[in-house]
Amino acid sequence: MTLLDRLSRLIRANLSDLLRRAEDPEKIINQALEDMKGALREAREQVAAAMAEGKRLEREVESHLKEASLWEEKAKEALKAGREDLAKEALRRRKRALDLAEGFKQQAEEQRALIGRLMTQLKALEAKIDEAEARKKLLLARKKGVEAAEAVRRMESKLDAHPALEAFEEMEARILAMEDRHEALKELDGQDLDKELAALSADRDLEEELLRLKRELGQA
Repeated sequence: MTLLDRLSRLIRANLSDLLRRAEDPEKIINQALEDMKGALREAREQVAAAMAEGKRLEREVESHLKEASLWEEKAKEALKAGREDLAKEALRRRKRALDLAEGFKQQAEEQRALIGRLMTQLKALEAKIDEAEARKKLLLARKKGVEAAEAVRRMESKLDAHPALEAFEEMEARILAMEDRHEALKELDGQDLDKELAALSADRDLEEELLRLKRELGQA
């Protein structure tokens, strides 16, 4: 399992608990970022430890190579002194030092490869955190937009059913009814006036007819 895989499992486990508890989205986003940053710190510590181990292995290689050189010098000194037995023992120890140096060299090469993989994962995690930071701003902006729209919707809902609005609507209906009644009365009053004027006109006509008849009879 890679470093990122292990850290991803830990982050998912933590976030799954928050999701099960139906926490606020902003809290979950902040927690996710905090977990990722914690994972980044842990990853850096592991990379640093791996690099320190790599340096130690390289020092082991150098140390055993130096040791092999020293044993070779001692073998030469033994031969100069006519002590082949000591020269052989020095060469055996030289070979052992070279074998150890080769073993540590292989380990150091493997450690360098491991450090390279860890560095790649570390950079990938840093990139993910940068991306998450940018997405956090967008998501929180969208969240605020939804919250504002929801607040407006609730306010409109309350206003639609508010007693004051109902009172205004009732008063408006009453005033409209009063206006309709006033218009109706005006119309009725106009009709009564028309009737009175018509009656006056009829009376004048009758008077004129009566006067005409009197004139014809010589009574005028």
